[in-house]
Amino acid sequence: MKLRITLGALCTVALWALLYSLVKLGFAAYHVETTADLLYFAGVRFTICGGVICLITLATGGKRQFANVGRSILPILLSGTFTVILHYSFSYAGLALTPSGISSLLKQCAVLLYVCCSSLFIKSDKPTPRKIAAAIMGFCGVIVLNLDGVGGITFTLGSVLILISSFCAVAADIVNKNLFRTVSPIAVTGISQAFGGVVLLIVGKAMGGSAQFAFDSSLWLMVGICAASITSFCIWHSIMREGELSRMFIIKFSEPLFACVFGALLLGENIRDIRYLIALLLIGGSIALLNLPQKKKALQ
Repeated sequence: MKLRITLGALCTVALWALLYSLVKLGFAAYHVETTADLLYFAGVRFTICGGVICLITLATGGKRQFANVGRSILPILLSGTFTVILHYSFSYAGLALTPSGISSLLKQCAVLLYVCCSSLFIKSDKPTPRKIAAAIMGFCGVIVLNLDGVGGITFTLGSVLILISSFCAVAADIVNKNLFRTVSPIAVTGISQAFGGVVLLIVGKAMGGSAQFAFDSSLWLMVGICAASITSFCIWHSIMREGELSRMFIIKFSEPLFACVFGALLLGENIRDIRYLIALLLIGGSIALLNLPQKKKALQ
């Protein structure tokens, strides 16, 4: 895989990991407490992100960036449904009940299933022994970080919600991978996020949700959340056109490592545990295995 795609994927997952901690800080700063509040908060975030992306795209690329959008509007709305509405409804609800580092880890569980069965969804993205080995190694890192003190695996309601969100995220990327063949990735990102954001905003408000935004220092937290979200999704969707989805998904196993670090720095979460070191070796090893140069076949 090209170095540019690998670095872009790593940059993206680092930003996504940062968002776990920023969003949790946002819950506290804006008094987001109920499920309705969570949906309303997500709606505000993605309405802003989608609107900003669309405006920047129009200003820099003009109408040509939105070519073929009309003919692909249904898949774009489906993308928004999976990417924003379903994914973040489950993700935010689960995140409120689960430490940010563990939440990030559980969201990787759908990756193993996709890597092993990738050709069922995208014919050109075939599973290989190396991909499967790398995915299993990374998944073992996920399991290690979910071991409790007696060697079992603890799954709570929050964990279940995060797992559901992980499958929604994979479904969204499958839809987008096919969609980006004919439509600008940035245009799809803007429209799908704006659509998903407005739906969540309406649903959250109808359920009585609210968030106490104010024009003070806490406003910069929302700016940071939106900036990290816009940058990460635009990078991810841009490199998705060229990169193999299964390889990019395996790189996402590094997201939990970043999330643990940001959780410790910003939220004071404890990462002084041997599990984190073992997971670092397993997940780092999976990415290294994935990017080892392949041997060229001998000339006949």
